[in-house]
Amino acid sequence: MTEELIIAGFGGQGVLSMGMTLAYAGMLEGKEISWMPSYGPEMRGGTANCITILSDHKISSPIVSEFDTAIVLNQPSMDKFSWRVKKGGMILYDSATVLQPSNRKDIDLVDIPAIQEAMKMKNQKIMNMIMLGAYLHLNPVVSIDAVLEALQKVLPEKYHHSLPLNGQAIFRGEELVHERNEGVMLVC
Repeated sequence: MTEELIIAGFGGQGVLSMGMTLAYAGMLEGKEISWMPSYGPEMRGGTANCITILSDHKISSPIVSEFDTAIVLNQPSMDKFSWRVKKGGMILYDSATVLQPSNRKDIDLVDIPAIQEAMKMKNQKIMNMIMLGAYLHLNPVVSIDAVLEALQKVLPEKYHHSLPLNGQAIFRGEELVHERNEGVMLVC
């Protein structure tokens, strides 16, 4: 198994921490990992993305031009990265921040109302964990237990009070995919 993933959005949306959490969880499970962040000088509010690779085999290069999956948190990222998803791959995107999803027919497009759910949970900052939970439900490259353990390592100690809420957000993301697949939500 090798999963080449790009996570992209604005700085401040938790793009880099989502990728780092996945990479750390992979490391906890004994996988080969690569995490390569990229962000503009303005950080918060500027563009940010990271490439995370998880594999059962050695990773030859952290630089890839096509991805198995893209997790997209804003329209500029959809416009920039949708064409770089491999045929048969997947784009998981926030339905409130991406108004014009890709029109590609050779990939799966999955819309998740992550920001709306985060607001219902009274904390916009957990939107990234809702997306992570949705992604892991669709593609369980690492276990939820490993992700929850990784969060304890990735989040600075001053934010450890938010670990239970982050866990709830991950499980809510899984539920949203399940509800979507049951026909409760609109399908692309």
